[in-house]
Amino acid sequence: MKEIKTQEGSMAVRRARWSGSWPGGEAVRRQWRLERKTLTQKTQELVNIQLVLKVILKVCPSSSRLCDCLQDYEDDFEVCDGDEDSGLDALESAEMAEELPPARRREIEEIRKAIHAENERVGELSPKLLESPGRVERGRGAGPGANNSPSQTPVCGILVDFATASHRQKSRAQALKQKTRSTKLLRLIDLDFSFTFSLLDLPPVNEYDMYIRSFGKKNTKQAYVQCNEDHVERDVQTEEVETREVWTQHPGEGAAVSGGSDRGGPGGAAVVPKVDTPRLCSFLRAACQVIAVLLEEDRVAAEPSWPPRAQDCTLPLSDGSVPFNTGLLFLQNRRVTCVHASQAQRRTVVSVHGLPGKAAAPLLDSRHLLCVWDIWQPSGPQKVLLCESEVTCCCFSPCKAFLLFAGTAHGSVLVWDLREDARIHCSLKLSGCSWTFRTSTFSTDGVLTSVNHRSPLRAIEPVSASVCKRQSCVLSPFSAPEETSGLSFHIASLDESGVLNVWVVVELPRADLAGSISDLGLIPGGRIKLLHSTAVHLGGSLFHKGDEFWVSTQTLNVKFLPSDPDRFVVGTDMGLVCHGTRQERRVFPRLFRPQQQGVRPVRVNVVDFSPFGEPVFLAGCSDGSLRLHQLTAELPRLQWDHSTGGHAINGLHWSLTRPAMFLVWDDASCIYFWDLLESDLGPVAKQSVSPDRLVAMTVVGEAEKTRGSFLALVLARASGSVDVQYLRREWATPAGDERRRLRLLLQEAP
Repeated sequence: MKEIKTQEGSMAVRRARWSGSWPGGEAVRRQWRLERKTLTQKTQELVNIQLVLKVILKVCPSSSRLCDCLQDYEDDFEVCDGDEDSGLDALESAEMAEELPPARRREIEEIRKAIHAENERVGELSPKLLESPGRVERGRGAGPGANNSPSQTPVCGILVDFATASHRQKSRAQALKQKTRSTKLLRLIDLDFSFTFSLLDLPPVNEYDMYIRSFGKKNTKQAYVQCNEDHVERDVQTEEVETREVWTQHPGEGAAVSGGSDRGGPGGAAVVPKVDTPRLCSFLRAACQVIAVLLEEDRVAAEPSWPPRAQDCTLPLSDGSVPFNTGLLFLQNRRVTCVHASQAQRRTVVSVHGLPGKAAAPLLDSRHLLCVWDIWQPSGPQKVLLCESEVTCCCFSPCKAFLLFAGTAHGSVLVWDLREDARIHCSLKLSGCSWTFRTSTFSTDGVLTSVNHRSPLRAIEPVSASVCKRQSCVLSPFSAPEETSGLSFHIASLDESGVLNVWVVVELPRADLAGSISDLGLIPGGRIKLLHSTAVHLGGSLFHKGDEFWVSTQTLNVKFLPSDPDRFVVGTDMGLVCHGTRQERRVFPRLFRPQQQGVRPVRVNVVDFSPFGEPVFLAGCSDGSLRLHQLTAELPRLQWDHSTGGHAINGLHWSLTRPAMFLVWDDASCIYFWDLLESDLGPVAKQSVSPDRLVAMTVVGEAEKTRGSFLALVLARASGSVDVQYLRREWATPAGDERRRLRLLLQEAP
């Protein structure tokens, strides 16, 4: 009740002050308005501070000090109540709107006195009110010099660190972001606990190991010693039983039906030693071959029995001659059309024999024969081959002479596998001796008609995929069936219409004695066949349509470069040598021409490359001209127009032992010896073959080896005889720097 009266007294004093009856009322009102405006601004600032403190309270909810300060601020805001201010504003506006009458002024004066008396009593009670528990709690934190007037509100001093709060808020946001990212990553990560392994498995060490570990540091080691104390001998009364191991066979086959380790015992038989049959057969073949060669040499040295005039066939430029035994019944009266020597084994030669003039054997009279000879065994051919059609060309496999290929006048390509068992071929007994006549292993007749040749074949050449090592051994290349190397090559066949076919030689894993349903050209039991690879039409690839000889040109022979099997040269009947590739790419030069201008009907009968790696080749023509070409020039490096006196050149061969020497033979049965280091104007020697005219020739020989080098000519004569002429040493032995001198000669040639 006393507080209420005090407040009413204060309100009465305030009204008296606002009224005009109070002395100096106008000045008081102005002062009050100014204080009120200032109080309003401070109140607004306090409100803003309160909002900031509430934000800080949310950031740091655990601060009890801040909560107390904020409560003090709220109490301070309650001092100036909105109802009182609104009442004063209304009173001020009412007093300013009208003037008070005199009776009202006296009433206000009485009230003023009452308020003054009341204020004095309130002033005496103020110190007691300040010491009350509520005021002490509000005034917490004030200093000893604080103002205790009841008209002022105590203020609580607070230190707010906004930088620390901002840093704490950023840290909290960063932590919340990392927590969110880790939560998302944990959803994607799936740990697999199915596989476990041990990084270290250390079993416990027993006492003995610990003792050895400690004791071993004293430069000692442990060793086991056996004293043999348990080996004790005892005497027994029984005698030792004698035993013997034996073997028996039941039922018994042969004389040796039992045996054992004791060969001297009763009933014991000697143990049959184990025999390696394949190794024994290989040794017997080798031994028989050596014995046969020795017997042949002794027979020729003693007295040759075939033909009767063998000694008369030796040429003046030869040291000696050895004739082949062409007097056999199936070779009599047959004209030799071609002879060819193996590139890998130069002592192996094949001769092609035509149809006989007189009937001798009914089964052989209508067939052509091919005989494979070894020049060291001239008493008889190693193999005899049968062919239904006329053979125009032939060649051996490039690395081993166990495959023979032939081209016929009907356009077929034949292949013989000389390793085949003789039992799958026809055998005849002639003049008391049994001979095996082998039919072709594979033939392209009636097979692959879309790619087969339709014109007579002019040449067949091996195209080696890799450089094969030339092999020369004493043993026969056909005796051992396990010789299977040299099948990674192709065969090229050329007909006279300009079609060059390339065939792949394929060896089957095993032979089928019943034959093949798909390969009709394969003989039953055969393992070698041909697959067509590429066809090159030389008329369209080597000649242009605008050339005057584009349609009428005929191809005669083909040779592949020894250093590049993809490139080849082709001889034509227009005096030109064409240059091409199997992939029909453009090469330079496209044509190798003679020195004469214009087109002449001259046949390039033979082309041969140097076997010593030089990029040169020889071309012999039907008009007797001879040309030496380099692969980089269109015109010849050297040309001899009348080297044979106008006779057509039928054969041309480089020497196998001398890089600067080659041999030529013409249709007049004359052989010419050329040595470019001795003379580059013409042949250095000439040898005529008469009276038995020369029809075919090839060269065999080997370079310097343990037995020495040799060079020989295999000559086929018109009578059907074939002989080997061993040339003199000066023709076979090369000079020391012959290859270098030949290169200088080719460089200096115009």
